[in-house]
This record gives sequence, structure tokens and C-alpha cells, in this order.
Amino acid sequence: MQRALLLRSLRLPAKPTAILKPLNALTTPPLLPIHPPTTRSASHATPQSIPSPPTASDPPSITYSQHPQGSANDKIEEITELYATAQDEFEIAMEETEKMSVYAEEDRKAAREELGKVQEAYRKAVEGEDGGVAEEVRRRVGQRIRELEQGVAGMEEMAMNQD
Repeated sequence: MQRALLLRSLRLPAKPTAILKPLNALTTPPLLPIHPPTTRSASHATPQSIPSPPTASDPPSITYSQHPQGSANDKIEEITELYATAQDEFEIAMEETEKMSVYAEEDRKAAREELGKVQEAYRKAVEGEDGGVAEEVRRRVGQRIRELEQGVAGMEEMAMNQD
């Protein structure tokens, strides 16, 4: 009964399967007319200006990793991902060490392992053939890695003083 009264007051059809139109123009945006795609400048990509994915018959194109700056960015991205994991492990290990929990030793071991992975990737990047890439890697991530090394060393010292 209440539904019927509500439907009558809204002047909607009684059948719920009927397609309902918006109650007012503010609830839904108006439908825009469909226009054929046009070409625009590169900053406004349209379906016509988006390149199709390469196929096996396409010649290889130059990628960023072939450029020294791209190579540095790739290495820095890899080191940054490893650093994020190591930082997370360090934070967990530090928390468990401060609480003197039974998990602290295993968490410190995991933090040392992740730090070792970061150090290895950093060492490979810095000792690589390209001096420009090595300098860029040193400049952009070296300080963070040194801070993490110092943090892990401080955590180990804290653990030894607790015993």
C-alpha cells in the first residue's frame, strides 16, 4: 500500500522493470551527443591519436632504458622497491625489539636480509660501467641506504644491550 502511494506521488510506473528516467537534471548528467573522433594536440589524446600496441613485425623502438638517464631511473626504481621492503622489515623488527618480543630475533634477521638485498643492488649500480648512472644512483638513493644501514646497526646494538 505504501509503495503504491509512493509510486503515485512520484508518478512513476507501477512495474519495477520499466526504464526509469532521472527524477531531475541535477542527479544525473545529461547525455552528450556522440561525435566522430577528431585529432587534437598530443596533450589531448583521443582514440585516433593513441598509438596501437607494437606487433612482432614492428621494428624495435628506442626505450628509456637505452638512454643513460633511463638506465639510472630503472636502477633507482629497483633499489627504491627493495629499500621500501627493507624499511618495512626494519620498522617491524625495531618494534619487536623494543617490546623484547619472542619474534624480535627473526624479525631482525629478516631486516638484515632485506638490507643485504638493497646493498647488493646499490653496489652493482654504483660499480657499474657507466659513471653517469653510478653518480646519479649515489646522489639519489645513497643517503637513504646509509640511514637504513645506521638504523639496522642501532637496532642490533639495542638488542645486544637488552640481553
